[in-house]
Amino acid sequence: MAHGRKALKSLLLATALAANGAAAEDAANPGISIELSAAETAGDACKLSFVVQNTHARDVDQAVYETVLFGAQGQVARLTLLDFQDLPAGRLRVRQFQFPQACDGISQVLINGAGTCAGDGLPEGACSRGLRLSSKVMELAG
Repeated sequence: MAHGRKALKSLLLATALAANGAAAEDAANPGISIELSAAETAGDACKLSFVVQNTHARDVDQAVYETVLFGAQGQVARLTLLDFQDLPAGRLRVRQFQFPQACDGISQVLINGAGTCAGDGLPEGACSRGLRLSSKVMELAG
């Protein structure tokens, strides 16, 4: 039993150290992280869900990204602006966007860059520099 508690304490300590390391890395290199978390077919449309986090010390009042959807054969299918709205410092936000095409017709999503990045006290390029992209469903590039 004591061995089990010791192992649990070691695991909790390792988890806390890893979380502190990630927080320190975010503080040293603040930016925006965007994860394409889900793609859900809704009739003839595709709903993409993004998990977004602002690791800057200041809130982003509005973040709009120019985004390109590529079709199944790799061709440009749609160029659009995605308004991620406000992104409070240090908090997760989920944003969903619906497109009039089937999810299986989208092979890749490209974040071309930030068209708008507004907020008091933000450094220049706050929404573009340090942009971290990941995906659980299809290729997300930037």
